[in-house]
Amino acid sequence: MANPVIAEVTRGSRVESVHRGRIVAVDADEGVLFAIGDVDTPVYPRSALKLMQALPLVESGAADAFGFGDRELALACASHSSEPAHVDMARAMLSKAGLTQDDLQCGAHWPLFGSGEMVALARSGEEPTRAHNNCSGKHAGFLCTCVHQGFDTGDYLADANGVQRQVRATIEQLTGATLYADRCGLDGCSAPTYALPLVAFARGFARLATGNGLESARAKAARRLMAACVAEPLMVAGTGRFCTDLMDACEGRVYVKTGAEGVYVGTVPEEGIALALKCDDGATRAAEVAMAAALVRALGPDHDLTASIASFAVRPVRDWNGLQVGELRAVEPD
Repeated sequence: MANPVIAEVTRGSRVESVHRGRIVAVDADEGVLFAIGDVDTPVYPRSALKLMQALPLVESGAADAFGFGDRELALACASHSSEPAHVDMARAMLSKAGLTQDDLQCGAHWPLFGSGEMVALARSGEEPTRAHNNCSGKHAGFLCTCVHQGFDTGDYLADANGVQRQVRATIEQLTGATLYADRCGLDGCSAPTYALPLVAFARGFARLATGNGLESARAKAARRLMAACVAEPLMVAGTGRFCTDLMDACEGRVYVKTGAEGVYVGTVPEEGIALALKCDDGATRAAEVAMAAALVRALGPDHDLTASIASFAVRPVRDWNGLQVGELRAVEPD
């Protein structure tokens, strides 16, 4: 059966487009609060799991060895907008490990996400570098972890490299799911990405948010990374981005992270709640409003965060004159 509609776009008084998907929320005990659609079929998490991928950076001691603070750790978990602060920080992280942007294997691309940085870079007459890649912080984290532990930096994305072995083991331990070779693909930045059940994402992030079931060192590392992200939300995404704006509006009490092709994860650590969703057609616009609405549903109408989050569950659709002609809004299936 098809997954239900989780977001719709109106024009005038009519629904013009719909987005189907699946959503799951779990509590601190990893019990399912609600599930919408098929949350058991494996999907690629893409960049939504970057915080898990960054755990070896902290656990290995590399973050402390190179003097990384909240901004560096947030960038290691980021899908950034290639703003100067992001690009400069990625280069600075590499420099502390004796490396340069040429050591990155994520590829170069023009700035994304409509931040205006693409126009600024083009006007400067410069070409985008690997540090402009929205995943350059994650890759800088991989490389710094390799340098600190003596792993080869030339093949740091290879399955057999020490840092990728650590990342796989970390994800398996947190999600409780086995990462099968036949479910492995390459992300847009050439890093491995493994398909997992959506409910496994949510349970993994519940453990990250609460520390339940984790050894003390891992729980401490998880708290440190999540605290860095909510303290420096601009480094996680960028100006005008949903992740940055929602975390900023919630003043560090909510963590959300996008993944390509309509994937999102989110947590409210103080409540032990974690959520994951996938928009079937890969639309980020739908995933964003659906994540906001799912957070509201998980928290309930009387929670003091609800009003702030609810404002992100609907946004205007405007024409080229700036007139509102409809809206993009989350839909709660029956």
